[in-house]
Amino acid sequence: MSDFRLLKMQVQRQLKRDLDKANTYFNTIFTPPTVSYAVRGVKAGVAYLHKNEIRFNPILLTENGQDFIQQVVPHELAHLLVYQQFGRVKPHGKEWQMMMETVLGIPAETYHCFDTSSVQGQRFEYQCQCQTHWLSIRRHQAILREKRQYICRQCKTTLQFVGNSTL
Repeated sequence: MSDFRLLKMQVQRQLKRDLDKANTYFNTIFTPPTVSYAVRGVKAGVAYLHKNEIRFNPILLTENGQDFIQQVVPHELAHLLVYQQFGRVKPHGKEWQMMMETVLGIPAETYHCFDTSSVQGQRFEYQCQCQTHWLSIRRHQAILREKRQYICRQCKTTLQFVGNSTL
């Protein structure tokens, strides 16, 4: 059996354990989500509320194994459970935090800390008045086509292309 197939089985086991916790806590039967491995880039996972679907990044799953399964799988499932239980609320609001901490017993962290260098793609260096920013190829091309301007959140100045890029 391949390592990836084994990881996919572990993802399913984690989903079942977490669904069982939520079913017991709320004394209900939540609809299990469909799962795919179609996320690319630096995102570890995405929950599609209306489709009751979770998509995971297969590269980050393979590179991070158990840490990914213990953090990302419950994180994305919690979004779906909150939607089924409470309807549309803030993505990482009090309902989601309660679902993570009280129901699933996991810290309510909103971002993963995995090394994304293998999935990051080419980056382009931009400068504002206070710091250097590395933009994705999508954002860089939007600027070149004069469709977008990006502004630093801190100093509020427009980012200027420096001319350097990374792979």
